[in-house]
Amino acid sequence: MSILVNSDTKLIVQGITGREGLFHTEQMLAYGTDVVAGVTPGKGGQWVVNDKIPVFDSVKIAKEATGANTSIIFVPARFAADAMFESADAGIELIICITEGVPVQDMMKVRNYLDQKGIRFVGPNCPGILTPGEVKVGIIPGDIAIPGNIGVVSRSGTLTYEVLYALKELDMGVSTCVGIGGDPVNGTDFIDCLRMFEEDPQTDKIVLIGEIGGTDEEKAAEFIANRLTKPVAGFIAGQTAPPGKRMGHAGAIIEAGSGLAVDKIKALEAVGVKIAKHPEEIPSLL
Repeated sequence: MSILVNSDTKLIVQGITGREGLFHTEQMLAYGTDVVAGVTPGKGGQWVVNDKIPVFDSVKIAKEATGANTSIIFVPARFAADAMFESADAGIELIICITEGVPVQDMMKVRNYLDQKGIRFVGPNCPGILTPGEVKVGIIPGDIAIPGNIGVVSRSGTLTYEVLYALKELDMGVSTCVGIGGDPVNGTDFIDCLRMFEEDPQTDKIVLIGEIGGTDEEKAAEFIANRLTKPVAGFIAGQTAPPGKRMGHAGAIIEAGSGLAVDKIKALEAVGVKIAKHPEEIPSLL
């Protein structure tokens, strides 16, 4: 079983005619993802990927024509908010935004709007979602994970890849991997994913990959203590990061003594989470 995406996912790619959108559409198709349409305003009527995928001018028209239930966004940051609003208004059930550099003020408006509509959103600035052997929606390499019973949720794209490959090397498989992104304002968070993994009968163990900045990991620790029954192993990036300097993600910054890696590790270990010193140690902790 999986969470969020599976063989029933019918995907629209917003920004499909751009370089990144087209490249990753080809990768998702090759993995077996059911990409049913692309959207680029002004280019409706075209076909891409060897005439396999139709391009529409709007998400609304694409959804009506194909029955799509999920969209992935590869448009430039200045257009990303409008793309999210468009998918929401078209009735898309799950929106995933890969785009990085989306302004925080834009995301505050988008998050408020999507919450009101009850739409599931992942991102922005994230690698997407992978259900190994079934479907990939995003940019996570499909060949670095195998199907299994371990759920993975991560704020860091690169560390996600490292952990997935380390698990695969020991024949340990993954039910679903969700890259939630590390921006200050995003959609689906640790607690959302932990809750879904807890309810998934085929996920037996969980990996949580966090980083400095914010308090999401501490909130996750509280949820784990009160609501989770499955074992968790984790890793916190940025243990040697200098205060006041952004490290990679917009949310990865230590300010006024908050967001420290040591505090996150302490909170997670206090509720029984096994924390790795290095990402490649996670398989042995599980």
